Amino acid sequence: MENVAKPWPALWSLVIGFFMILIDSTIVSVANPVIMEGLGADINSVIWVTSAYLLAYAVPLLITGRLGDRFGPKKLYLLGLVVFTLASLWCGLAGNVETLIAARVLQGLGAAIMTPQTMAVITRIFPPDRRGAAMSVWGATAGMATLAGPILGGVLVDGLGWQWIFFINLPVGVVGFILALRNVPALSTHRHRFDIPGVVLSAVGLFLLVFGIQEGETYNWGTIIGPVSVWSLIIAGLVVLAGFVVWQRYNKGEPLLPLGLFRDRNFSLANLGITMVGFTVTAFGLPLIFYYQMVRGLTPTQSALLMVPMALISGGLAPVVGKLVDRINPKYLAAGGLTLMAVALAWNALLMQPGTPILLFLLPSAVLGFANAGIWAPLSTTATRNLPPRQAGAGSGVYNTTRQFGAVLGSAAIAVLIQARLAAELPAGGPAGATGEGMALTGILPEALHSGFSTAMAQSILLPAAVVLAGAAVALFFAKPQPVQHWGAGAPASAKVDAGLDSAG
Repeated sequence: MENVAKPWPALWSLVIGFFMILIDSTIVSVANPVIMEGLGADINSVIWVTSAYLLAYAVPLLITGRLGDRFGPKKLYLLGLVVFTLASLWCGLAGNVETLIAARVLQGLGAAIMTPQTMAVITRIFPPDRRGAAMSVWGATAGMATLAGPILGGVLVDGLGWQWIFFINLPVGVVGFILALRNVPALSTHRHRFDIPGVVLSAVGLFLLVFGIQEGETYNWGTIIGPVSVWSLIIAGLVVLAGFVVWQRYNKGEPLLPLGLFRDRNFSLANLGITMVGFTVTAFGLPLIFYYQMVRGLTPTQSALLMVPMALISGGLAPVVGKLVDRINPKYLAAGGLTLMAVALAWNALLMQPGTPILLFLLPSAVLGFANAGIWAPLSTTATRNLPPRQAGAGSGVYNTTRQFGAVLGSAAIAVLIQARLAAELPAGGPAGATGEGMALTGILPEALHSGFSTAMAQSILLPAAVVLAGAAVALFFAKPQPVQHWGAGAPASAKVDAGLDSAG
C-alpha cells in the first residue's frame, strides 16, 4: 500500500469529478428535443451529441489507464478534469449542432482520461481487505450518477435551458480540481515501455466495433456509405481486436494490456458482470421513460422523479454494503443485488399498463435502490482485490472499458428491440413518430395506441432483466477471497508489495 495518511479525503475529492463525468453520459437524453429546436438540428445530428461523447469516452480507456501507471494517476486525473471542464463551457456556448458535437468529443476524451485514475487510486491507497467501503462509494457514485442524470437534466432543461446541463459542470469542475490538487496523493510511477502497436490496434478496433454497434440502428444495420456497412465495421473491429490480443500475447516487450490479469478468475468474471450491468442500466431506462412520457403524459422532470427512491436508497446503503463487502464473500451480495435488479425490472414490466396508478412505480424503483447498493461495490472490489499496484491503471482501464462497452451494447440492443415490438404491437398506419426515431418528439400518444405501446415497452424491458439475471449467475462463480498477505501498512519498498500481490494474483 502507498503511504497515504488520509486516503478518505483523496477518495471524496475524486468522487466529485467521477460523478460529474458519468452524469454527462445520460443527462443529455432528456434535452434532445429542446436542443433540436434551439439549434435547428435534425434528429440524426442530435443523436450524435450523445453518440460522440460515448464514443470518445469508451475508445481510449485502455490507453489512458496505462498512462496513469506511467505518469501518475493524479497528473492524468487533473489533466482530464481541465479538458472536461473547458469542453463543458464550449458545449454551453455552442451556436450550432456541429460545434456542440465537436465539444462533446473533447468532453468525452477528458472523461476517458479521468475515469481509470479514480479506480486506480483507490486500488493503490486502500488495502484489499479494507477496500470494500471505498469501492462502495466509488460504485454508488457510478450507480447514482447514471440514475441522477435524467433527473438533473429534466430540472435544468425545464428551469434554465439546455445550456445549463453543461454550464453546471464549471463550478463543479473548479471545486473538484482544487480538492484533488490538495487531497489526492502523488503516487509513485512505474516505468513502462509504451506499446505503440498495441495502442493503435486497440484504438482502431474499439472505434470500429463501438461505432458499428452504436450507430447500427441509425443506418438500419445496413449501408453507411459506398461499400461500407454497419456489419463490415463490426466484423473489422472484431478482427482488429483479435489481432490486438494476439499481439499482446506474443509482444516480447511490455504489452498495453497484460493478459496475465485475466488469469485471476475473479477479475475476469467481475469484468463480465460489469459488462452486463452496463448493458442493463443503459437499456432499461429508455422504455420506462417512453412509457411515462408518451402514455402517462409526464414531463421529463416528473418521470425522472419516479427514480428518486432508487437513488436515495442506493446512496444510503452504500456505507453499509461497503462494510459487509470486507467481511463476507462478495459473491453473495453481488448475486443478490443482480437478482433484485432483475426482479425490479420484471415488476416494472407487469405494471406498465395504461391504467396503473403512477405512484405504484415507486415500489420497483425502491427495489432497484436495494439492488444497486448490492452490485457496484462487490463487483469492483472483486475485480481489483488481486491487482498489483503497478498494474492498477491497466486493470482499471479494462474494467471501465468493459462497463462502457456493455452500455453501448445495451443502447443499441434496446433501440432495435423497441422498434421491433412497436411494429408488432401497434396497428399498421399508426401516426408518424409512434415508432422509430421520432418517439421522443411526439408527446403523449392518442389513447387508442396506449395499450399497444405500453405492451411493447413492457416487453422491451424484459431484455435487460434477462441480461442482469445472467449477471447474477456469473457472480455465483466468484472464488472466495483469500486472506491478504504482503500488504503491510507502511511498507517502505513498493517493490515488496508488488511482488506479494503478483504472487497472489
